[in-house]
Amino acid sequence: MTLLDVHGLEVVYQRSITAVQGISLKVAPGQIVALLGTNGAGKTSTLRAISGFLGLDDARVTQGVIAFNGERIENRPPHQNTARGIVLVPERDKVFPNLTVAENLVVPVRRGIAAAERRRHEALAYQLFPQLAELRNRIGGLLSGGERQMLALASAIVCAPQLLLIDELSLGLAPVIVDDLLRRLIEMRHETGIAVLIVEQSAAVALQIADYGYVMENGKIVLDGTAERLRSHPDVEEFYLGRKSGENRSYRDIKQYRRRRRWYG
Repeated sequence: MTLLDVHGLEVVYQRSITAVQGISLKVAPGQIVALLGTNGAGKTSTLRAISGFLGLDDARVTQGVIAFNGERIENRPPHQNTARGIVLVPERDKVFPNLTVAENLVVPVRRGIAAAERRRHEALAYQLFPQLAELRNRIGGLLSGGERQMLALASAIVCAPQLLLIDELSLGLAPVIVDDLLRRLIEMRHETGIAVLIVEQSAAVALQIADYGYVMENGKIVLDGTAERLRSHPDVEEFYLGRKSGENRSYRDIKQYRRRRRWYG
Protein backbone atom coordinates (compact mmCIF):
# COMPACT_ATOMS: atom_id res chain seq x y z
CA MET A 1 0.00 0.00 0.00
CA THR A 2 1.35 3.44 -0.98
CA LEU A 3 0.42 6.67 0.80
CA LEU A 4 2.48 9.01 -1.40
CA ASP A 5 3.47 8.14 -4.96
CA VAL A 6 5.62 10.62 -6.89
CA HIS A 7 6.36 9.62 -10.48
CA GLY A 8 8.37 11.46 -13.15
CA LEU A 9 8.22 14.75 -11.27
CA GLU A 10 9.63 17.86 -12.93
CA VAL A 11 9.67 21.26 -11.20
CA VAL A 12 10.44 24.48 -13.07
CA TYR A 13 11.05 27.93 -11.54
CA GLN A 14 10.22 31.14 -13.38
CA ARG A 15 9.22 29.10 -16.46
CA SER A 16 12.86 28.44 -17.33
CA ILE A 17 14.90 26.94 -14.46
CA THR A 18 14.50 23.20 -13.96
CA ALA A 19 15.14 22.26 -10.33
CA VAL A 20 13.77 18.71 -10.28
CA GLN A 21 14.13 16.40 -13.26
CA GLY A 22 11.87 13.36 -13.53
CA ILE A 23 12.23 11.96 -10.02
CA SER A 24 10.12 9.14 -8.60
CA LEU A 25 9.71 8.10 -4.96
CA LYS A 26 7.18 6.41 -2.69
CA VAL A 27 6.19 6.60 0.96
CA ALA A 28 4.08 3.87 2.59
CA PRO A 29 1.76 4.48 5.59
CA GLY A 30 3.79 4.72 8.80
CA GLN A 31 7.09 4.68 6.92
CA ILE A 32 10.00 7.09 7.48
CA VAL A 33 11.71 7.94 4.19
CA ALA A 34 14.84 10.09 3.88
CA LEU A 35 15.58 12.33 0.90
CA LEU A 36 19.31 13.02 0.98
CA GLY A 37 21.66 15.26 -0.96
CA THR A 38 23.84 18.33 -0.76
CA ASN A 39 22.60 21.91 -0.88
CA GLY A 40 20.96 22.68 -4.24
CA ALA A 41 20.21 19.06 -5.12
CA GLY A 42 16.46 19.74 -5.40
CA LYS A 43 15.31 18.28 -2.08
CA THR A 44 13.41 21.33 -0.82
CA SER A 45 11.78 21.87 -4.22
CA THR A 46 10.51 18.30 -4.06
CA LEU A 47 8.97 18.85 -0.61
CA ARG A 48 7.39 22.13 -1.69
CA ALA A 49 5.92 20.45 -4.76
CA ILE A 50 4.33 17.76 -2.58
CA SER A 51 3.03 20.25 0.00
CA GLY A 52 1.75 22.75 -2.58
CA PHE A 53 3.95 25.68 -1.56
CA LEU A 54 5.70 25.96 -4.94
CA GLY A 55 3.41 28.73 -6.13
CA LEU A 56 4.87 31.13 -3.58
CA ASP A 57 8.22 30.86 -5.40
CA ASP A 58 6.92 31.32 -8.95
CA ALA A 59 7.41 27.61 -9.64
CA ARG A 60 5.21 24.80 -10.94
CA VAL A 61 5.11 21.09 -11.46
CA THR A 62 5.39 20.89 -15.25
CA GLN A 63 5.51 17.11 -15.66
CA GLY A 64 4.81 14.00 -13.65
CA VAL A 65 2.33 12.88 -11.02
CA ILE A 66 2.04 13.41 -7.27
CA ALA A 67 -0.60 11.06 -5.87
CA PHE A 68 -1.66 11.07 -2.21
CA ASN A 69 -4.02 8.32 -1.10
CA GLY A 70 -4.59 7.65 -4.79
CA GLU A 71 -5.61 11.26 -5.60
CA ARG A 72 -3.53 13.50 -7.85
CA ILE A 73 -2.48 16.68 -6.06
CA GLU A 74 0.22 18.33 -8.18
CA ASN A 75 -0.11 22.14 -8.28
CA ARG A 76 -2.90 22.11 -5.71
CA PRO A 77 -2.80 24.95 -3.12
CA PRO A 78 -1.18 24.18 0.24
CA HIS A 79 -4.33 24.60 2.34
CA GLN A 80 -6.05 21.87 0.33
CA ASN A 81 -3.11 19.51 0.78
CA THR A 82 -3.01 20.25 4.50
CA ALA A 83 -6.69 19.36 4.72
CA ARG A 84 -5.87 16.07 2.97
CA GLY A 85 -3.32 15.24 5.67
CA ILE A 86 0.01 16.57 4.35
CA VAL A 87 1.85 18.95 6.71
CA LEU A 88 5.19 20.66 6.01
CA VAL A 89 7.74 21.65 8.67
CA PRO A 90 9.86 24.13 6.68
CA GLU A 91 13.56 24.78 6.92
CA ARG A 92 13.02 28.36 8.08
CA ASP A 93 10.15 30.43 9.54
CA LYS A 94 9.07 27.43 11.62
CA VAL A 95 7.01 29.30 14.24
CA PHE A 96 5.09 32.53 14.69
CA PRO A 97 7.63 34.64 16.63
CA ASN A 98 5.07 37.08 18.09
CA LEU A 99 2.76 34.36 19.48
CA THR A 100 3.20 32.26 22.60
CA VAL A 101 3.90 28.55 22.44
CA ALA A 102 0.27 27.83 23.34
CA GLU A 103 -0.99 30.21 20.63
CA ASN A 104 1.32 28.59 18.07
CA LEU A 105 -0.42 25.30 18.75
CA VAL A 106 -3.87 26.82 18.16
CA VAL A 107 -3.25 28.70 14.92
CA PRO A 108 -2.53 25.70 12.62
CA VAL A 109 -5.72 23.82 13.48
CA ARG A 110 -8.04 23.87 10.50
CA ARG A 111 -11.60 25.06 10.82
CA GLY A 112 -14.33 22.56 11.48
CA ILE A 113 -12.41 20.35 13.90
CA ALA A 114 -14.43 19.56 17.02
CA ALA A 115 -13.19 21.09 20.26
CA ALA A 116 -12.69 17.66 21.86
CA GLU A 117 -10.53 16.51 18.94
CA ARG A 118 -8.51 19.72 19.02
CA ARG A 119 -7.83 19.28 22.75
CA ARG A 120 -6.79 15.66 22.14
CA HIS A 121 -4.24 16.71 19.52
CA GLU A 122 -2.91 19.49 21.77
CA ALA A 123 -2.57 17.02 24.65
CA LEU A 124 -0.63 14.66 22.39
CA ALA A 125 1.68 17.50 21.32
CA TYR A 126 2.47 18.34 24.95
CA GLN A 127 2.90 14.63 25.74
CA LEU A 128 5.46 14.22 22.96
CA PHE A 129 7.19 17.50 23.82
CA PRO A 130 6.73 18.02 27.59
CA GLN A 131 9.25 20.87 27.61
CA LEU A 132 6.74 22.94 25.62
CA ALA A 133 4.19 22.63 28.42
CA GLU A 134 6.64 24.44 30.70
CA LEU A 135 7.15 27.10 28.00
CA ARG A 136 3.52 27.49 26.93
CA ASN A 137 3.47 31.23 27.80
CA ARG A 138 6.87 31.95 26.24
CA ILE A 139 6.89 34.06 23.05
CA GLY A 140 8.00 32.01 20.02
CA GLY A 141 10.70 34.51 19.11
CA LEU A 142 12.43 33.95 22.46
CA LEU A 143 12.79 30.19 22.05
CA SER A 144 16.11 28.51 21.35
CA GLY A 145 16.71 26.75 18.03
CA GLY A 146 15.93 23.35 19.52
CA GLU A 147 12.79 24.63 21.23
CA ARG A 148 11.61 26.16 17.96
CA GLN A 149 12.09 22.85 16.18
CA MET A 150 10.10 21.10 18.91
CA LEU A 151 7.32 23.67 18.56
CA ALA A 152 7.32 23.29 14.77
CA LEU A 153 6.88 19.52 15.09
CA ALA A 154 4.22 19.94 17.78
CA SER A 155 2.36 22.44 15.57
CA ALA A 156 2.36 19.84 12.82
CA ILE A 157 0.96 17.20 15.17
CA VAL A 158 -2.09 19.32 16.07
CA CYS A 159 -2.99 19.27 12.37
CA ALA A 160 -3.37 15.46 12.62
CA PRO A 161 -1.34 14.71 9.47
CA GLN A 162 -1.02 11.37 7.73
CA LEU A 163 2.23 12.52 6.11
CA LEU A 164 4.75 14.84 7.75
CA LEU A 165 7.28 16.59 5.51
CA ILE A 166 10.36 17.82 7.39
CA ASP A 167 12.94 20.08 5.77
CA GLU A 168 16.40 19.97 7.39
CA LEU A 169 15.59 18.81 10.92
CA SER A 170 19.20 19.08 12.11
CA LEU A 171 20.16 22.43 10.56
CA GLY A 172 21.99 24.65 13.06
CA LEU A 173 21.32 22.37 16.05
CA ALA A 174 23.76 20.67 18.41
CA PRO A 175 24.08 16.87 17.99
CA VAL A 176 22.57 16.17 21.43
CA ILE A 177 19.45 18.16 20.48
CA VAL A 178 19.21 16.41 17.11
CA ASP A 179 19.40 12.99 18.80
CA ASP A 180 16.57 14.01 21.12
CA LEU A 181 14.42 15.18 18.19
CA LEU A 182 15.04 11.91 16.35
CA ARG A 183 13.84 9.94 19.37
CA ARG A 184 10.72 12.06 19.50
CA LEU A 185 10.03 11.45 15.80
CA ILE A 186 10.17 7.72 16.43
CA GLU A 187 7.76 8.19 19.34
CA MET A 188 5.45 10.28 17.13
CA ARG A 189 5.28 7.48 14.61
CA HIS A 190 4.59 4.94 17.36
CA GLU A 191 1.82 7.05 18.89
CA THR A 192 0.10 8.22 15.69
CA GLY A 193 1.13 5.90 12.84
CA ILE A 194 2.26 8.97 10.91
CA ALA A 195 4.46 8.66 7.81
CA VAL A 196 7.48 10.96 7.49
CA LEU A 197 9.42 12.22 4.48
CA ILE A 198 12.51 13.94 5.86
CA VAL A 199 14.93 16.04 3.81
CA GLU A 200 18.47 16.18 5.16
CA GLN A 201 21.94 17.20 4.07
CA SER A 202 23.22 15.04 6.91
CA ALA A 203 22.84 11.45 5.76
CA ALA A 204 24.17 10.26 9.10
CA VAL A 205 21.24 11.93 10.88
CA ALA A 206 18.47 10.81 8.53
CA LEU A 207 19.63 7.22 8.15
CA GLN A 208 19.46 6.72 11.92
CA ILE A 209 15.67 6.60 11.76
CA ALA A 210 14.74 6.07 8.10
CA ASP A 211 13.32 2.83 6.75
CA TYR A 212 14.20 3.77 3.17
CA GLY A 213 16.19 6.51 1.49
CA TYR A 214 16.75 8.32 -1.80
CA VAL A 215 19.84 10.31 -2.76
CA MET A 216 19.40 13.35 -5.01
CA GLU A 217 22.01 15.12 -7.11
CA ASN A 218 21.37 17.94 -9.58
CA GLY A 219 17.60 17.44 -9.44
CA LYS A 220 17.70 13.67 -10.04
CA ILE A 221 17.49 10.53 -7.92
CA VAL A 222 20.83 8.74 -8.28
CA LEU A 223 20.61 6.11 -5.52
CA ASP A 224 17.87 4.51 -3.47
CA GLY A 225 17.50 1.62 -1.08
CA THR A 226 16.85 0.61 2.51
CA ALA A 227 18.64 2.64 5.15
CA GLU A 228 20.89 -0.31 5.93
CA ARG A 229 21.91 -0.74 2.30
CA LEU A 230 22.53 2.98 1.84
CA ARG A 231 24.70 3.15 4.98
CA SER A 232 26.90 0.38 3.59
CA HIS A 233 27.01 1.62 -0.01
CA PRO A 234 30.56 2.82 -0.87
CA ASP A 235 29.44 6.07 -2.55
CA VAL A 236 27.22 7.03 0.39
CA GLU A 237 29.98 6.12 2.83
CA GLU A 238 32.54 8.22 0.98
CA PHE A 239 30.57 11.26 -0.13
CA TYR A 240 27.73 11.54 2.40
CA LEU A 241 28.92 9.83 5.57
CA GLY A 242 32.48 11.12 5.18
CA ARG A 243 34.24 7.78 5.52
CA LYS A 244 36.86 6.16 3.32
CA SER A 245 39.45 3.59 4.34
CA GLY A 246 38.68 4.25 7.99
CA GLU A 247 39.21 8.02 7.68
CA ASN A 248 36.68 10.79 8.26
CA ARG A 249 36.25 13.01 5.22
CA SER A 250 34.09 16.00 4.39
CA TYR A 251 32.07 16.23 1.20
CA ARG A 252 33.56 19.70 0.65
CA ASP A 253 37.06 18.23 0.69
CA ILE A 254 36.35 16.19 -2.43
CA LYS A 255 37.44 18.13 -5.50
CA GLN A 256 36.40 15.68 -8.17
CA TYR A 257 33.36 13.49 -7.82
CA ARG A 258 33.00 10.62 -10.24
CA ARG A 259 30.39 8.09 -9.31
CA ARG A 260 31.72 4.57 -9.61
CA ARG A 261 28.34 3.15 -10.52
CA ARG A 262 24.65 3.88 -10.47
CA TRP A 263 22.60 1.76 -8.11
CA TYR A 264 18.81 1.64 -7.90
CA GLY A 265 16.91 -0.47 -5.38
